[in-house]
Amino acid sequence: MDKFDTAMAKAAVLTEALPYIIDFRGSIVLVKIGGSVMEIEKNLDSIMDDITFMRSVGMKVVIVHGGGKAISKALRESGHEPQFVGGMRVTDETTMEIVRKTLNNVVNPDLVRRLLARGINARPIHGNWVFGAEKVTDPDRGYVGRVVSVDARPVMEMLDAGIIPVVTPLGTGATDQHLYNINADIAAAALAKVLKVRKFALVSDMPGLLRNPEDESSLFSTLHVSSVARLKADGVISGGMLPKIDSCVEAIESGVKKVHLVDGRMAHSLLLEIFTREGVGTEITE
Repeated sequence: MDKFDTAMAKAAVLTEALPYIIDFRGSIVLVKIGGSVMEIEKNLDSIMDDITFMRSVGMKVVIVHGGGKAISKALRESGHEPQFVGGMRVTDETTMEIVRKTLNNVVNPDLVRRLLARGINARPIHGNWVFGAEKVTDPDRGYVGRVVSVDARPVMEMLDAGIIPVVTPLGTGATDQHLYNINADIAAAALAKVLKVRKFALVSDMPGLLRNPEDESSLFSTLHVSSVARLKADGVISGGMLPKIDSCVEAIESGVKKVHLVDGRMAHSLLLEIFTREGVGTEITE
């Protein structure tokens, strides 16, 4: 391809993106970044570049992040082996303190710093300022909570000021005021519902929902909410994918138009999903 052809190809990409840029200008988009994606530098840099682009063309971006791999590493370094039940971390008092320190003092500041370095104004929000929680008891996983209330005012104040809020998945107990660990997918979905976002994208280290986890060509490009119960019964949706899909369905049922499962290992997957016709992940709709 010569210089002219290369230039024309770039122009075609920009032309395709233009209607989406115009349509989404001023819209709120929530991006949930999984902890596994953040472990590989080039993947995280690509996501940060995509978010920088989105903010630069006028989209109001909110980030909710996990930190599972970093938390598990911190636990092992402190002599504790991570435990999971139903895809969620078992969180005793000691684990809760490690979760808090890792999310608030390590993962969150790193994301904020990366955005600031790209010229994008970003600020941390500790989730316990936003999410009210109650203890999950079936089964009991310790200080693991479900979201029972969302105070979106700190998030909206930042968005109105042109700031990207970067939110940790922590909550304050509604009855005991204790700190609770909340699955980041669930926290992100709860916030997406209250903000009534235009788009809700969950970025992980998977291409989307696969019919066969060993075969990436078995990707569901579109998933309708009505199919979820059957796919659960068939075992297609299981393990760590359960809270993710349940959160997506809840967001859709509350009025979020489209939810996207995006592969953070693919360069610029967020931009491809949002600003092109085909997309690259799994789009969940009614």
